Amino acid sequence: MPPRGSRGPLPPLLLVAALAACAARASEITFELPDNAKQCFYEEIAQGTKCTLEFQVITGGHYDVDCRLEDPEGVVLYKEMKKQYDSFTFTASRNGTYKFCFSNEFSTFTHKTVYFDFQVGEDPPLFPSENRVTALTQMESACVSIHEALKSVIDYQTHFRLREAQGRSRAEDLNTRVAYWSIGEAIILLVVSIGQQLMSTTTCSGLYTVMKQVVHFGCKSQMKTLFSFDGIHYYLLEFEY
Repeated sequence: MPPRGSRGPLPPLLLVAALAACAARASEITFELPDNAKQCFYEEIAQGTKCTLEFQVITGGHYDVDCRLEDPEGVVLYKEMKKQYDSFTFTASRNGTYKFCFSNEFSTFTHKTVYFDFQVGEDPPLFPSENRVTALTQMESACVSIHEALKSVIDYQTHFRLREAQGRSRAEDLNTRVAYWSIGEAIILLVVSIGQQLMSTTTCSGLYTVMKQVVHFGCKSQMKTLFSFDGIHYYLLEFEY
């Protein structure tokens, strides 16, 4: 019996499940890609291994990026320009180091946040005897079902986290634009109000000066209203000497 406060060895079924989960390699990375920059990643892959590359741009610009995948001989296996998201599955034709790159060289001032998931190999059977002719036991069937359900849950969680991050980025960008637009409108209204006040003051001052000159020279005058616009009245003066 193990000492109190410590855990005993893992049950055989859980130990097999843990080893099976570690057999297939997968890389999930979220990184920032500056403007006019290019980021490459490398993976050692054996011949005949099935691999899947999936990527998505989370934030930045038009949410697009260039992606390129090459084999050890430099042969281009996948190349896409200005893609927001995509998935590509291939089988390695030779042993060696495969390279895949993300490029933001077409952007001059916006950086991007990119997420990618690179899976190498397929998940092995949960139990070594899963492919046997006889049926699985009830415990083994339950473990397989739970394992598949948990994989689906992980995929859904990743998908919704990416959607949430992308939606938050767009909302913050929209909020910033609305704030700047509101400040601009307030400044324009202030300038228009001050200009209108100055125009009214200048018009009234000029009219007063003309009336003083008419009285000084002893001229008879008649004032006629031409029109009114935005609270300002425009007049026509007729003089008789």
